[in-house]
Amino acid sequence: MTQSVICRTTAETDITLELTREGSGKFDGTSSIGFMDHMLTLFCRHSLMDLKLALKGDLIVDAHHSVEDLGICLGQAFAEIMEDKAGIRRYGSVFLPMDETLVQAAVDISGRPYLVITGDLVPGRAVAFDDQLVEEFFRAFAMNAGITLHIRYLYGRNFHHMAEAAFKAVARALREAMEHDPRETGVPSTKGVL
Repeated sequence: MTQSVICRTTAETDITLELTREGSGKFDGTSSIGFMDHMLTLFCRHSLMDLKLALKGDLIVDAHHSVEDLGICLGQAFAEIMEDKAGIRRYGSVFLPMDETLVQAAVDISGRPYLVITGDLVPGRAVAFDDQLVEEFFRAFAMNAGITLHIRYLYGRNFHHMAEAAFKAVARALREAMEHDPRETGVPSTKGVL
């Protein structure tokens, strides 16, 4: 499957998203959170996946429910578009610099969800977006995508730069892991399944 549509409605959020694996890196729509839209634009551009999003959330409370539920839905969509793992590289990793910041991301499209984040994200806040929401998003995404994801903040002083570098690094690592390996004839696992 190269495209997935996920709809999720709760008392806190109403989300419809469409994720296309073989895209051009375009983000269309809104999460109603400007900083999150910025991160999604970067994520799409660097993963070369396309994302269409409509999200209404209880932003009068804060952005937590919207960001977490968005991660859940995006993870579910990713799991669907990666259902057939035959011929993929499976692993991807990247060091990504952004000005004073350096972040590393490594991913295994393994079917085994896990998240590890090390290093310190400089505390900060964008409009309606607390620094803790970066980890909330990636946890929800990794758990629902069925991937092992490691993010390491090596250094940085600016919250915006560090968050942006993390989203770009994860996108680039996913792009590498999703790529077709011309030498791989099946699923890249000694078990024969992922």
